[in-house]
Amino acid sequence: MAIDTTTQTSPAADTAAPGIPRLSTRDKLVLFVLCAAQFMVALDFSVLNVALPGLGRDLGMNTSALQWAVTAFALPSGGFLLLFGRAGDLFGRRRLFLTGLALFGAASLLSTLAWDPASFLTGRALQGLGAAAIVPTGMSLLTTTFPEGPARDRALGISGTLLSLGFTIGMVAGGTLTDTFGWRSTMALLTLFALIVLPLAPSLLPESLPQSLKGMGGTPIPHSPRLDVPGAITVTAGLLSLIYALSTAADHGFGRADVLAALAAGLVLLAAFVLVESRAAAPLVSLPMLRRRTVAWGNIGGLVTFSMMSTIVFVLTLYLQEILGLSAFETGLVFGFQGLLSVVAGTLAPKVIGRLGARRTLVASLTGQGVLTASLLLLNTHVWSAWLATVAVALASMCHLGAIISYGVTVTSGVPDEEQGLATGLVTSTQQVGITVGIPLLGVLATTSGDLLTGVHTVIALDTVIVLGAALLTGLGLRRSRA
Repeated sequence: MAIDTTTQTSPAADTAAPGIPRLSTRDKLVLFVLCAAQFMVALDFSVLNVALPGLGRDLGMNTSALQWAVTAFALPSGGFLLLFGRAGDLFGRRRLFLTGLALFGAASLLSTLAWDPASFLTGRALQGLGAAAIVPTGMSLLTTTFPEGPARDRALGISGTLLSLGFTIGMVAGGTLTDTFGWRSTMALLTLFALIVLPLAPSLLPESLPQSLKGMGGTPIPHSPRLDVPGAITVTAGLLSLIYALSTAADHGFGRADVLAALAAGLVLLAAFVLVESRAAAPLVSLPMLRRRTVAWGNIGGLVTFSMMSTIVFVLTLYLQEILGLSAFETGLVFGFQGLLSVVAGTLAPKVIGRLGARRTLVASLTGQGVLTASLLLLNTHVWSAWLATVAVALASMCHLGAIISYGVTVTSGVPDEEQGLATGLVTSTQQVGITVGIPLLGVLATTSGDLLTGVHTVIALDTVIVLGAALLTGLGLRRSRA
């Protein structure tokens, strides 16, 4: 008989924990391997950005073609997350994680040695495919290795800190490496990370092949593991189309025919995916899981915090350089301070979650992010605005990191181990879509405005309204889940 999961939650998502346990040496090594892999992927999202002009000159890629240096990675890394997350549940997370690491390292080496645009973009696409295997399986290995409660909260706190720090460090390191050694050094750095992590992983990480899988409603599946092929095709194609549309719109706007066609195709395919899953015997995504309020509202909170913070970073980069006239290095220092406070937030967040519960922490973090974002409306053309931007974005990032960690805890709490790959696949898909969706939807308002400062203020105001609105709705939704 099917089990109603709409109100089924875990006490760990909402009750205080007695304390943060000490980790054994082996636990620390496992955490190092998993977090280093996540950090490596986060680094890849940003380390290449400032190197694009030099890359274009070296490989003969014009300005419009440079967009594909980013899109070639974003498409497979976002499009295959759900598929690989569920494949890890069915066929072994450790196996898929190691395969993704090996592919990512080889692809990074190919990108480092690229001799023409085709070889470079091939390497970037394979990097994205490797990342799509690493991220959900790595996170599900983390959530199944560390038991639900304070130990998992602490592990997710460290992982979330490094995720945020990797993105920030990538922005600073990319400029330093490019100026010193050239653009190829950014890809060589990723190769080095893979060479460090890959030899350690096989002996430390446990395999996670389930002895028996359960279908919808807990009914045992007596046959060998099966992958929902129609669901895999529709969701992967839908995410690929959606990410392509949003990535292209960030540079060219929503008026292009290919953007509109890809956007429409993505929405149709995702609607078809929901229909397929409602009829599949062994679905890729269990619809009862999506009806859990903790899963649904937790992912909404995660989508908003990622998309809106990535938008703020984008418009502040324009503001600091185009209006205040800061150099790329000085702009990197602003976001470097943001990264330092993210480390502080990562150590505090598990303690706050232990005291308040993950759901209250999520709502409070979104509220703090929204209020601090609103303070950026005071930015003007005076030099002191640089200090306001530095302090406000750093404090907002602390709240942002609290939201990242607490939404991960909220979504994965109470989920059986055999479905952790699915839950973490949803979490990481939310991250990828969030990072992708914010800039084309709001950031473009700053770049197309007649007056850049007016455009920046418009984006900040909309960003604030969306974050605070999400905090209110998420709070109401999660409160109903506790009833």
